Amino acid sequence: MRPILSTVPLAPRLRRALLDLGPGRVVLLLSAAAALVAVGLVQTVLALAGPGPGVGSALVTMLAALVVAPLVAWVPVRLWHDAEAARARLDVLSTRDELTGVSNRRHFLVQADREWARCRRYDMPAAVLMVDIDHFKRVNDLHGEATGDLMLRQIAQAIAGTLRQADLLGRFGGEEFIAFLPHADTLGALDAAERIRDTVAHLTLDLPGDPVRTTVSVGVVPLDIDHDTLGALIADADLALCTAKDAGRNCVRTPPTPHPHRRRRGAEASAREDGEAGGPWDTRAS
Repeated sequence: MRPILSTVPLAPRLRRALLDLGPGRVVLLLSAAAALVAVGLVQTVLALAGPGPGVGSALVTMLAALVVAPLVAWVPVRLWHDAEAARARLDVLSTRDELTGVSNRRHFLVQADREWARCRRYDMPAAVLMVDIDHFKRVNDLHGEATGDLMLRQIAQAIAGTLRQADLLGRFGGEEFIAFLPHADTLGALDAAERIRDTVAHLTLDLPGDPVRTTVSVGVVPLDIDHDTLGALIADADLALCTAKDAGRNCVRTPPTPHPHRRRRGAEASAREDGEAGGPWDTRAS
């Protein structure tokens, strides 16, 4: 059964304000409101009945309101507050990666798809960065999974610290992070990727014994007309990441030129042109 107050539609700002106040203060506010209503009733009774026996009844009414209001309000307010707090925790768990605190893959894709569509519609620049921790398995094997978890958290914080407020960051899986940079041209995206690479390269985990360090490889791809889906853009970012790994890791790379999907589309366009011109792919009867 849902708490009574949880079914009452509230504006988001009012809902947030009530949650911040806590159940105790909300009950006090309700009690104060009940007291004001009671005082109004008392004044009305006095005005209508005049001095006499009605005064005592009015005072009793006011005192009863002051006593009963907190008792009646506490239970539904407490239930509502607990339900809202639980819902807020569920919202965080459904959108955030539990370990690093950045967006999880599903939530990132939802947000990035919205930004990708907006950039495509208004012909605005954008880019995707794919970041992979170099030799992360070796860190887990040598120092334990707890150290690996700490490294993931610190690298996530380091990446987030280099990005702008409008940029989107998510954990894409394992030791991979992904970022969508709206309003970022190629040079801006490459600069952001290099800042990430340099920041992580200077990051040190202070643990008993030798300090632990690592590096990252970053793939960068700017949005262009060939990226007719967000998936195509991410696929090119992954290709750029593979290029960075093949180049020795701890570096920033863009996809090879031309991209494979561009070569495929170019071949298909050439085939169509040759067919229209009666070329070698033309199977029409002469």
